[in-house]
Amino acid sequence: MSASPPLASGRDADVYPLGDGRVLRRYRRGGDVRDEAAVMTYLHRLGYPVPEVYQADGPDLVMRRLTGPTLAAAAATGSTDVRSAGRILADLLHRLHALPARRSIDPADRVLHLDLHPENVMLTPDGPVVVDWRNTAEGPPGLDLAVTALIVGEVATDPAHDLTGPARGLLGAYLAEVGPLDLLAEAVAVRARLGPYGADRVAEAAALVRAGATG
Repeated sequence: MSASPPLASGRDADVYPLGDGRVLRRYRRGGDVRDEAAVMTYLHRLGYPVPEVYQADGPDLVMRRLTGPTLAAAAATGSTDVRSAGRILADLLHRLHALPARRSIDPADRVLHLDLHPENVMLTPDGPVVVDWRNTAEGPPGLDLAVTALIVGEVATDPAHDLTGPARGLLGAYLAEVGPLDLLAEAVAVRARLGPYGADRVAEAAALVRAGATG
């Protein structure tokens, strides 16, 4: 691995430059990225905006380097307004759910991201690109839509977060795009298992989502 400092660091992984338009994403706690890479490769072949994967081995994923801010950074600086950000999130999810599932035999199932939020969308010169597919699964699209709403709601109800204010406006804009959420209870269970917040924060976020971010 390059001795260079990471380009970016998330909750679970660091991204390092490799040169030649490539980056290394390494999970700090180890693991196996092959399933994540397989989903990304499948979606890339179908034309969905994900980084091209070059190599997957253990906790290491080598993929195309992206340029541009995250959607969260663009919303924080005002270069993208919250209404546009809400539309971008909804559009990316609808485009994902228009594609067939990779493995499921249920024709209603789709590939789910289950962590699609503004930090995981890069605004590149070629358009928005979705990153961080570690939580991906297959199932009903409504679960993915509800999980995204909950993630934004968690930030909107966290007074210590830098983006609490913008997140509330973003949640309202996103809900206006996707309409009623019929799998919110199931999404609460997913976030309680996979998210960084405790049950109380997830419950508070769910209440905000139910209220349409008007409370």
